[in-house]
Amino acid sequence: MQKAIQVRGSYDFVHESAVWAEANGLHAIALPDHYLQRGDDPDLAGYDHLVHLSGLARETSSIQLVSLLSPVTFRHPAVMYKMAITLDEMSGGRFTLGVGTGWLEEEFTLYGLPYPERAQRFELLEEAIGYLRNAITPGSNPFDGPNYQLGEFDPHPHPENLRLLIGGGGETKTPRLAGRFADEFNIYACPPSDYARKRQTAIDAANESGRNGEDLFFSTAAPAIFAKKESDYRVRLESFAGITGSTPERIEEVYRERGYPHGFGSQPSEMLAALEDAGCQRYYAQAFGAKPSEYDMMFEAISA
Repeated sequence: MQKAIQVRGSYDFVHESAVWAEANGLHAIALPDHYLQRGDDPDLAGYDHLVHLSGLARETSSIQLVSLLSPVTFRHPAVMYKMAITLDEMSGGRFTLGVGTGWLEEEFTLYGLPYPERAQRFELLEEAIGYLRNAITPGSNPFDGPNYQLGEFDPHPHPENLRLLIGGGGETKTPRLAGRFADEFNIYACPPSDYARKRQTAIDAANESGRNGEDLFFSTAAPAIFAKKESDYRVRLESFAGITGSTPERIEEVYRERGYPHGFGSQPSEMLAALEDAGCQRYYAQAFGAKPSEYDMMFEAISA
């Protein structure tokens, strides 16, 4: 299974993290696209991470760069297309655009952005990903939806290797959208049997729409609460509890229920191996709250 990392913070921080990840052989670094870090604390710094990714595109050379995820409710798909195609060019074909509905209501409320009901957000997502797939496919591929329209022309530039990602944990709608339109489907960490079922739904949807389901790339993401030594794991667990306002005991309980890789010794590697057996090809370790000086300790726990 490929290893990747997801971080957030200032550009200096994400750049330091990307340099570490590239030097240590990770396949990808992902940034979330949120205007708030936490919905209940607007004083925490939030940046436009698509802009950060453009900096990483020039200051890294081999690592894959991923937006995980960019809400279609932030930007018109034409704007997302132009930003993504520019990142594709700047990175030499190393960029993956992840799109989602947006879910952190506070950031929409505080910044005065429209936040439609869930059903409408999914309607916008379906339209936007269809628009984006048509826009990045060379040739004239017009799109005519209730909310978004792409004219009958061949948009330029053509991508070098721009990939589209859909992520989520839903049972039916998200997997089917991923199968129809995405190159990568990020199924948020869950028990392996659930993962395999959602994966198969996406593969079936791809085949039904005339695509090859075997071409889909499957990944997962979850908070990186693990270490080789139990003492290090307990420190990481306490730190994450402080960030989330929860307790270590509650975090462990929830992670067991949801199948998130966690723990110490061989535990996290065994949990990732079970997800790999279910068809997962890449794990994005969400290192929120961790410092680059802790990455070695964290990734040692899931190294082969």
